Amino acid sequence: MFLFVSIIWGIALTSITISHNVVEAANTRIYIDPGHGGSDPGASANGLQEKDIMLEIALKTRDILNEQYSGHTIKLSRTSDVTKSLNARTNEANNWGANFFVSIHINAGNPTGYESFTWNGSYDNKERTNATRKTIHNETVEQTGFTDRGEKEANLHVLRESSSPATLTENGVIDNAEDADKLKNEAFIEEIAQGHAEGIAKGLGLPAK
Repeated sequence: MFLFVSIIWGIALTSITISHNVVEAANTRIYIDPGHGGSDPGASANGLQEKDIMLEIALKTRDILNEQYSGHTIKLSRTSDVTKSLNARTNEANNWGANFFVSIHINAGNPTGYESFTWNGSYDNKERTNATRKTIHNETVEQTGFTDRGEKEANLHVLRESSSPATLTENGVIDNAEDADKLKNEAFIEEIAQGHAEGIAKGLGLPAK
C-alpha cells in the first residue's frame, strides 16, 4: 500500500512540475519591433524602403513562431505603416512586461551582409542578452547565407531603454545591389524570418509544437 501511494504521489509531483513549466513558458512575452514606419521610411534604395521590408519580416517572424512553437505571446510595435516614436516602442514593451525585445532593420552604407547589436552599457542581464542574441544571429546567418558582419554593441535607444534583454538586427544592405535583389525575393524574406523565429525560440527555450 505504501509503495502504491508513493508511486501515485510521485506521479502527482511530476504532473505538478510539468504543469509549472508550461505556465512559465506560456508567460514568455516577445516584443517584435519592425523599425521605422509611417513618415519615417528608414533607408531607401534600389526601389526598396526599409520600413516595408521590416514589417514583412516581422509579420512573418510572428507567424512562424505562432505556427511552429508554443509557450509565448507576441506583441508587435506596429502591424501596418504607421509612425511610432522610439520612446513609444520601448515604453509599450516595458509596460507590457516583455521578456525579450527584438528590433528588425536593414542596413545602408556598408558593403553587404548581416550584423546584430546589443547595448554597450553595463547591466545585470547582459550575459543572457548576448547569449540570446548570438542564437538569433547564428540562425539568421545560417538560414540566409548572409555575410556575417559580426555581433556588435552600440548605444541605441531601443537597446538601452528596454527593461528586457534586447537585440537589434541589420538584415542586409539596402543600397547594395546584390543584397537588394535578395530582399525583393519573397523566399529570401521567408528565410530571414525563419532565422529570427528559430533563433528566438532556441534562445528563449520555446517548445516546438
